[in-house]
Amino acid sequence: MVRITLSFLFLAWALGFLWFSVELPKPAQRLETDAVIVATGGAGRIERGLDVLEEGLAPRMLVTGVDPEVRPGFLAEDTRGNADETAEWVERNAINSLRLVTTDWHMRRAAGELHRQLPEDVRVVRDAVQSSPSLPTLFLEYHKLIASRIAGWLNL
Repeated sequence: MVRITLSFLFLAWALGFLWFSVELPKPAQRLETDAVIVATGGAGRIERGLDVLEEGLAPRMLVTGVDPEVRPGFLAEDTRGNADETAEWVERNAINSLRLVTTDWHMRRAAGELHRQLPEDVRVVRDAVQSSPSLPTLFLEYHKLIASRIAGWLNL
C-alpha cells in the first residue's frame, strides 16, 4: 500500500513538472487595465511594463520586489519596493483590473500569491515575458509553486 501511494505521488509530481515545463504562460492580448504590476527579477519584465504604458494599455505601473540597488530615478512611473504593499496600492488607487507582468516560468506562482492578496473582484490579466529557462530554474520554480499552493491552502 505504501509503495502504491509513493508511486502515485511520484507520478503526480512528474506529470505536474512536465506540464509546468512544457505549458509556460504566454504574453497577454492587447487588453486595457487600470494598472500594470511588474514583478522584478528577470530580464525583460520592466521593459514589458513600460511597453504596456507606452501602448496605452494601462495608465500607471507598480514595480514590486525592487532590488535595493535600484535608484529612485530609474523609472519615471509610480514604483514601490515591497511586494507586500501590492494589495494596499491596488485598493488605494481604486484599481479594478490589472496586468501582471513577470517571466513565464514565474507567472503561476506570482499570480497565485497576488490573487490571495487582492479582493476577489479585481481582474488580473497575466502577461508573461517569454524566456528560455534552464532545467534547474524550472525545477526550483516548480517546487516553489508547490510550496506556495500548500501555503495558500493552509492560509499561511
